[in-house]
Amino acid sequence: MSGAAHLPPAYPDRAAWGTAPKLRAWQADAISQYAERSPRDFLAVATPGAGKTTFALTVAAQLLERRVVERVIVVAPTDHLKTQWAEAGARAGIPLDPSFSGRSGAMASDYRGFALTYAGVATNPTSYRLRTERFRTLVILDEVHHAGDALSWGDAVSEAFEPATRRLALTGTPFRSDTNPIPFVTYAPGDDGIGRSVADYSYGYAEALADGVVRPVLFMAYSGDLHWRTRAGDEVAARLGEPMTKDLTAQALRTALDPSGSWIPSVLAAADKRLSEVRRHVPDAGGLVIASDQNSARAYAKILREITGTGPSVVLSDEKEASARISAFSESDDRWMVAVRMVSEGVDVPRLAVGVYATTTSTPLFFAQAVGRFVRARKRGETATVFVPSVPRVLGLAAELEVERDHVLGRVGGDTDDPLALDDELIAAAQATESTADLEPFEFQALGSEASFDRVLYDGGEFGHEGEVAVGSEEEMDFLGIPGLLEPDQVRELLRHARTRRAQRGRDAAADDDAAEAVVAGASAATKPDEPSTHEMRALLRRELNGLVGAWHHRTGQPHGVVHNRLREECGGPTAASASVDDLRTRIDKIREWATRPSR
Repeated sequence: MSGAAHLPPAYPDRAAWGTAPKLRAWQADAISQYAERSPRDFLAVATPGAGKTTFALTVAAQLLERRVVERVIVVAPTDHLKTQWAEAGARAGIPLDPSFSGRSGAMASDYRGFALTYAGVATNPTSYRLRTERFRTLVILDEVHHAGDALSWGDAVSEAFEPATRRLALTGTPFRSDTNPIPFVTYAPGDDGIGRSVADYSYGYAEALADGVVRPVLFMAYSGDLHWRTRAGDEVAARLGEPMTKDLTAQALRTALDPSGSWIPSVLAAADKRLSEVRRHVPDAGGLVIASDQNSARAYAKILREITGTGPSVVLSDEKEASARISAFSESDDRWMVAVRMVSEGVDVPRLAVGVYATTTSTPLFFAQAVGRFVRARKRGETATVFVPSVPRVLGLAAELEVERDHVLGRVGGDTDDPLALDDELIAAAQATESTADLEPFEFQALGSEASFDRVLYDGGEFGHEGEVAVGSEEEMDFLGIPGLLEPDQVRELLRHARTRRAQRGRDAAADDDAAEAVVAGASAATKPDEPSTHEMRALLRRELNGLVGAWHHRTGQPHGVVHNRLREECGGPTAASASVDDLRTRIDKIREWATRPSR
């Protein structure tokens, strides 16, 4: 059936869109390759935060304008995401109905298509097949790896959209490893003979970082002493991050994340300090805690209220009110949001800058999608910070954030043999239930926990102090206090400098104990091997000052030169190019003081 009489114009409403969006280089390149090949199926793998939605809607607009297709159907993992797609489609001049279902009648003429979930497709694939056959249809499969889940979703997607004129599959990286092929994805045997997905276009985190499309990420890792009782009645004491069996590592992590201990309150307090530092330079920066289950989320929210004096937004399910909470948080300047599942993938809250990974889920896919909530770049200099437990698997995923992975067939339980990992079904159950007691592979009782700062992972390197670092110490603040608006090379230099401070403090303390005041104040200071030379210190402080001036410019609109002149007037001294180390430190303290004053 043609149905042409009932169709709205086949081209997107350019008046509603305004002008075509300014495309990033990777998006323009991918669109060019798509147009040149005109494939029926196309798989685009792009790191979270890179802009897959804009890419897909631009393709859709071109296909509609050329009348290659008449309808657009978007399939997304959650209700919130299908609504988000509908909102993006409206901005692009491609109205999509997010409330349409297989039981609906004819689609209203206001729309050029509709958005639904993978679960929605599975409820009535035959109905969607008939609708796909009726018109020349483009199907956009968002986060298409969900169509390979060990549920009925894959079969339903195959049945419903086999007749589609065009299919555009999107995903972040990495895929999972399992035995279920993803519909409409091409596989090729690797060197080991195992089938691996073949992307038509790939744009990884490393490329996006180099292009300034995503933010760099600081991973703040925390270890600590833990104490718990096993099901057999044995009491175990261990330190998070030390070599342990998989089962003991899982028990140690769950002890750390138990809200009744001291580990999670200490880490949440440290994260809030970090958020305060970031908000000095990015006033609307927000934080997100990703919890394992609803009970933990509520308990973490209570702890944050005690720390900050303000209750955070709590998102517990895909109900409409939860989507409204996410939207309200995104548009506000509130400090914290706590959630279980739904903000770990695809949800767009660009102002998120600080995260706490307080979940036992540790699959590469989940980790990459969770970190993807914090990396969306808005302006140069913004840096994301994610607090993680010092668990080998989690630290390994943080260190390998830039690694691209394909979907691998033929591996049973490739990612789920880790007792820390929960598959999608268990995550969904945790989201929808009051407790995870029925989901735990073993019983145990957390008896106590204490946190300590371990290290920072950044740009493939590790930075930290030798020995244990107490929470709330000056050594911890060396890292938590890094300015929130710096270029990547400035962050790297500050981390290297922070690493030397504790050794310097130790030498200074030893000198005081020995009454060696001359050593502390005299010429021998220049011979200390770990202390930066004067020119290195001046270069470091100038970069820090310039970063803070840039942040003040973004906050107030004052030109950089005006800010520097004002600092000279208030602090004295020559221009920054000729300023001494003491002059630079005085100006840095002064501009930090400005940032703490209430806005007028």
